[in-house]
Amino acid sequence: MNRLLISAAHKSSGKTTVCIGLCAALRARGQTVQPFKKGPDYIDPLWLGQAAGRPCYSLDGYLMGAAEIRAEFARRMHGATLAIIEGNKGLYDGLDLDGSNSNAALATLLDTPVILVIDARGMTRGIAPLILGYQAFDKDIRIAGVILNQLGGARHEAKLRAVIEHYTDVPVLGAIQHDERLTIVERHLGLIPSNEARAAGERIAAIAARVAAQVDLERVLAIAQAVPALGVDESNVALSQASPASGRGDSEKISIKLGVARDAAFGFYYPGDLDALRAAGAELVMFDALHDARLPAVDGVFIGGGFPETHMDALAANGALRRELRGAIEAGLPVYAECGGLMYLARAIQWQGRSAEMVGAIPADIVMHARPVGRGYVQLRETGRGPWPGAAGAPPIRAHEFHYSSVENLAPDVEFAYEVVRGHGIDGRHDGIVYKNLLASYTHLRDVAGNRWAARFVDFIRRKKTDRGPLAAAH
Repeated sequence: MNRLLISAAHKSSGKTTVCIGLCAALRARGQTVQPFKKGPDYIDPLWLGQAAGRPCYSLDGYLMGAAEIRAEFARRMHGATLAIIEGNKGLYDGLDLDGSNSNAALATLLDTPVILVIDARGMTRGIAPLILGYQAFDKDIRIAGVILNQLGGARHEAKLRAVIEHYTDVPVLGAIQHDERLTIVERHLGLIPSNEARAAGERIAAIAARVAAQVDLERVLAIAQAVPALGVDESNVALSQASPASGRGDSEKISIKLGVARDAAFGFYYPGDLDALRAAGAELVMFDALHDARLPAVDGVFIGGGFPETHMDALAANGALRRELRGAIEAGLPVYAECGGLMYLARAIQWQGRSAEMVGAIPADIVMHARPVGRGYVQLRETGRGPWPGAAGAPPIRAHEFHYSSVENLAPDVEFAYEVVRGHGIDGRHDGIVYKNLLASYTHLRDVAGNRWAARFVDFIRRKKTDRGPLAAAH
């Protein structure tokens, strides 16, 4: 399992752009590249997956145990020749004082060398103590090389190389000059998702060409190949391939079609969660909330996160689908919506002084703000009022949220699936609006060992289909 972890001294150092370039450039050289992203993220993985030609999977020390991370890594590496793991934030940044959730901890867990991307704007001799400090801080971390980024020109590069060579033993693997053409436009949650960016393929190709010209790819590959074998319990790998459901019995034989909104407005789905839905027995049927006038013939719907506010006019204009979706929810269609999906199912979205009508199944309005309302990891305790709750007495669910919007004018009699232990959710105390067979929350769930939500959701859809017949007839 040849592997690398790409990290940085701090966030916004350009490591995502470097990773995109490495994935695409090494793929062009015949490597089968499997990308991974550390921590909770939807947008970077979209770009990395497109660059590598394989879905990018998330490795998250807060949501997953150590054995599960190692098993997931091994499982996703089947058929790949190289893993590129992109870190988040800085190498040693994390939730806890001991750094247990840091990129460095992940590198240690997977026994993986680290390449440090350094934004070197304005730096000369000061780069040496930076590198030396990162080496000394944790002797177990192998910083196998650095890639200098945002350089001011050939003279700047020459000075930095001389300083690093004189004071450290860390090789310079690349030096990337500042180039506006490599910039991926940013938005309030990070990089614009590749499923929305125009000419994303052309942008990836341009980044790959620049990285290939300025990074020593052969040395990068040599570092990835000089790694020890990663011992993984094969039973854990096998167990991680499915999301086991409880008590399906004969109902397991009933086929389920799950509609998934996937378009420029809604694209935030973890590939592992989609795999878990399939493993639980759901056939995924994609539909476009911007352009499709009808719901496909499905037994349930999943609407993930995204940027509905930037597409609110197009979503509002597709009144036929909005009316059909609301009618299906009223008729009892099982629906799960996360964040952007919650926003779409509310009455209206207000943003930048304008308002657009949405589905109206949730008795509330959505208001966008300039600053985050909820951002980061969350813990939720189930109330038991959700349509497909977990086992009674289970520990709090670990998940995450990223939203700049709030729910306003919510009907007072609304029931909630979750009590918020950590995070914000709907109002700082609750999350998971429940209406008939709809569950809509700001929280993004991950189908991991601590919360096998995918199988519970599919089982719920199957039970409702058994009780009432195909709910697709509702529309």
